[in-house]
Amino acid sequence: MENKEIFKSKENNEISIPVTENEGRQKIYNSQVIYPIISDGDVIGSVILIAKEPSKEMNDADNKVAQSAAGFLGNHLEI
Repeated sequence: MENKEIFKSKENNEISIPVTENEGRQKIYNSQVIYPIISDGDVIGSVILIAKEPSKEMNDADNKVAQSAAGFLGNHLEI
């Protein structure tokens, strides 16, 4: 998130990011999309959508939802 990059994984592989502290190195999510929340040019958090179902892949609608939520929060949390 420090680089203000969007992260998308399409399947449960080595590039999936652990989201919770107790998750450890287990790969319990099938797919993820993570958008940074940017306010005044700084990253202040992120919007994360995850799927546990083996057949679920994040599609364009999921990406747009995360992008819209991150943009909305970034605009309303400006200081």
